[in-house]
Amino acid sequence: MDQEKIGKFIAELRKEKNMTQQKLADKLSVTDRAISNWENGRRLPDYSLLKDLGKELNISINELLSGERLSENKLKQKADENIIKYSELINFKSMKYGIIGMCIIFIILVLISTYKDMSPAPLVSLICAYNSVTFISRYKLNNEKSNLVPGVMFAIAMVLNTIAFILK
Repeated sequence: MDQEKIGKFIAELRKEKNMTQQKLADKLSVTDRAISNWENGRRLPDYSLLKDLGKELNISINELLSGERLSENKLKQKADENIIKYSELINFKSMKYGIIGMCIIFIILVLISTYKDMSPAPLVSLICAYNSVTFISRYKLNNEKSNLVPGVMFAIAMVLNTIAFILK
């Protein structure tokens, strides 16, 4: 899912309708800041708003998620792609609970290592694991190779650090 393309498409359609960000925000019961975030590619609209946003801009949800107007023959193909991509996005957002759990474990390990003269190796491994998951998830979501390399490097660092800790 290309957030920037979708954002530019939303901005283009809003301007075609001579609507301000505030006017569109009022119609959708969101803030103008939310509209700005969508149009600048920083965020995607919540799935609960897709139908109403499409209605306001006179486009289908598939066109909205594709970031372009679709001909009849591309409609089914894009619908399938959009369903898969949006479900991946929802899965990515649900990972936040795992990340919160990792943060809690990290805090516990920091406290234990502070009070128990313990090696910081497990902490380094946890930090590498967290970064690896973050970068690889971004790569999977946005298909940007710039996120894949650090993700793999952090995964390798985590494995090597864990092995070094075990062998000591």
